[in-house]
Amino acid sequence: MPSFNISDIINSLFGFLRRKHSDQIDYELPFVAMIFTVMAASGITLYEGWKKMRSINLLPTIKKEAEEVVRQVEVLGYDTLTVMYKKADETKSKLYRDFLAGYVSAVKSGGNLVSFLNSKLRSIFEMRSAAENRSIEKLGTLVEAYSVMLIVTLCIYLLLIVVYSTSFALEIGSSPSTSTDLYVLIFFATPLISFVFMWIAHRMQRSTFIDVKEPYYRAVFPTIGTVALVLGVAFVPSLEFITELLPLSILISLCLLIISIPPAISYYKIAKTNFAAEDGMPSFLRDVTEARKTGLSPEKSIIHATKRKGHGKFSEHLRLIRDQLEWGVSLRKIFRNLKREIQSWPVLVDFLILVETIEIGGGSTTALEILSEYSEKNRDIEKNKRATLKPYIILSFIWTILMAITITSMIYILTQISYPGLTETPFVTIQSQVDIFSAGIIFQCWLSGFFIGKISEGTFAAGFKYSAILVIACYLSLLVSEKFLTGLMVGML
Repeated sequence: MPSFNISDIINSLFGFLRRKHSDQIDYELPFVAMIFTVMAASGITLYEGWKKMRSINLLPTIKKEAEEVVRQVEVLGYDTLTVMYKKADETKSKLYRDFLAGYVSAVKSGGNLVSFLNSKLRSIFEMRSAAENRSIEKLGTLVEAYSVMLIVTLCIYLLLIVVYSTSFALEIGSSPSTSTDLYVLIFFATPLISFVFMWIAHRMQRSTFIDVKEPYYRAVFPTIGTVALVLGVAFVPSLEFITELLPLSILISLCLLIISIPPAISYYKIAKTNFAAEDGMPSFLRDVTEARKTGLSPEKSIIHATKRKGHGKFSEHLRLIRDQLEWGVSLRKIFRNLKREIQSWPVLVDFLILVETIEIGGGSTTALEILSEYSEKNRDIEKNKRATLKPYIILSFIWTILMAITITSMIYILTQISYPGLTETPFVTIQSQVDIFSAGIIFQCWLSGFFIGKISEGTFAAGFKYSAILVIACYLSLLVSEKFLTGLMVGML
C-alpha cells in the first residue's frame, strides 16, 4: 500500500502555486518590460521604476514583486541590483529570470540601458507570439478531443439503447422500459465530462477582459426561475399539464434560451465596446506619437489623436477623453474614468503607460514610439489568435447537428423493427420517451456553447450567445429530422 506523506502533499501544493505564479508573471511580463523601457527612455532611475510599479493594480503579480523589492531595499538595506539578482535566482519563470539578470548585467556594464531593454522587449514579444501560436495548437487539439468525446458518448448512448431494449424484449417477449443507465449517461456523465473539458480550457485560455460580471448577474434570476419550473414539472403532479401543452424538448429549449439571451445581449455590448477599443488603441497611440514628433505638447497631441474617426464604439470614449482634457481634467483622473467604462486589460495598461510616460518623462518621443510600436504588436497577436480560433465555432455546429440527427434517426428507425412473437414493437416505450432523450441532447449542446465561448474568446460569458445559437440549431435539427423521418416511414408503409 502506498503511504501518503503530508509534507509531499504540501510540497506539491506549493509547487502548483509556484507554477501558477510563474504563468501569471509570464503573462504580465511584456507589459512590465514595456513600462521599464518607457521609464528608462524617460530618465527614471531603476529604483524609482520599482516604486512606480507598486501603484499599478493592473499588474497584481508584478506589483507584489515590486513591493518586495522596495521592502528589501528600504528595510533590509540591500541595493536594488542585489535584490533583482536574488529575484532572478528564486523565480521559476525563465523569461522573468532572463529579464532581471540581463537588466542587472546591463546596468553593471554601463551599457545603453534603453537599447538593451528595447532589444529584450522585442525578444519577449517574439517569444510571446510563438507561445500564443503553440497555445492555439493546444486549444485546437482540445476542441478535437472534445468533439471525439461527444461522438464516442453518442455511440455508447446508441449502443445502450439497442442492447438494453432488444435483449430485454427478446427474453421476456414484451416491450422494454428505458434503462436508467441512459439517464445517467445523458444527464450526468456527459455533462460532467463537458465540465472537465471546460476546466481544462479555463486553464489554457485567458481572456483580455477583466471584471466581466454583468452577464453572469443577468443569468442568475432566469436560472433560478427555470430550474424551479423544471423541478416543479418533474415532481409536482399538478404541473404535469405543462408538458401536455409543451413537449419536454420545447420546454427545455425555451428555458435554456431564457437563461442565455439576456446575458448574451449584455456580453455583446461589452465585447463590441472592448474589441473596438483593443483595435483602436494602437492607432490612437500612433497618432499621439506622430503628433508629438511635430512639437505639439503631450496634451495637444492626445487631443489631435482623439479627432480621428473610424474606431467604432471606442470613438465615443476618445471624444470623452478630448472633452475632459479641454476642461482641464488631469490624465490620471481621465484614466480612472476610462477604467469604469473599458474592461480590456491591454487597453487599460497601454493608456496607463501613456499617462506614466507623460507625467514622469514629459512624453518623450522615444518612449512614445516604444509604446505605440509594441501596442501594435500586442494587438496583432491577439487578433491573430482570435481569428485562428474562430473556425472551431463551425465545428460546434457540426457536432450539434450530427448528434441531433443521429439520435433521432436511430430511435425512429428502431421503433419500426418488429420481432416474432411480440404483440408490439420493442421500442414503443423508447419512442414515447424521445422528448427526454432530445432534451438531454439539447442540454449537452447548451453546455458545448460555453466550451466554445471560452475557446474562441477566452471567457465563459461569450458562451451565452453560442449556447443560445446551438440550442436553436439543435432543436431545429431534431425537428427537421423527426418530421423528415416520420414522413419517409409513413410513405414506406
